[in-house]
Amino acid sequence: MNKPERIVLAEDHTIVRKGLRTLLSKHAGFAIVGEAADGREAIRSVDELKPDLILIDLTMPKMDGTLAIQEIKRRSPHTKVLVLTMHNTEDTVLAALEAGADGYLLKDDTHGELLIAIDSVLKGKFYLSPAISGKVVKGYLEGKKKTKGISPWDSLTQREKEVLKLIAEAYSNKEIAEQLFVSVKTVEKHRANLREKLDLHNTSALTKYAIEKGLVKE
Repeated sequence: MNKPERIVLAEDHTIVRKGLRTLLSKHAGFAIVGEAADGREAIRSVDELKPDLILIDLTMPKMDGTLAIQEIKRRSPHTKVLVLTMHNTEDTVLAALEAGADGYLLKDDTHGELLIAIDSVLKGKFYLSPAISGKVVKGYLEGKKKTKGISPWDSLTQREKEVLKLIAEAYSNKEIAEQLFVSVKTVEKHRANLREKLDLHNTSALTKYAIEKGLVKE
């Protein structure tokens, strides 16, 4: 008998996470080996558990899912990453795919669709929700991002996006420095880079931008 596929659930809403555990635990082929409520915890779980698959939301505390995906893929290339989110904009989908996601599913999709998606990515196939427009698929496959020039968002480094998320969550420079294990001066430099690259010159504007990009919830 084959060993069950080992899965980690990364979702900040406890009710959703527990519901996923209940649903997937009914299948003999799956074993839920861990849960995570934020992006950093998701990375730690993959480091410790080396799962076959992580099911991950994109909007989570401390580190958003897209940044977490990049780090997960860097640390554990064999772990398949299936996004399960409410975000269906072209930019958000493309960002997740470019970060290394093996599949992208929407929370509006059915339980049956979820099982199909998990099975597909575990078999090494790429999976995209049927609700995602063909335009997004075409843009991804044709490498549209590489031909239309670098947008302000694309010009941000992973660390700058991380700082932007924490700014939008109302953390002070000192608190951000403590979370990222850097100096306050380094955080101030990241803030300056964000203002310059995005042409946004106050915290309110940066916060609004972070919400628009799905880094934080309204």
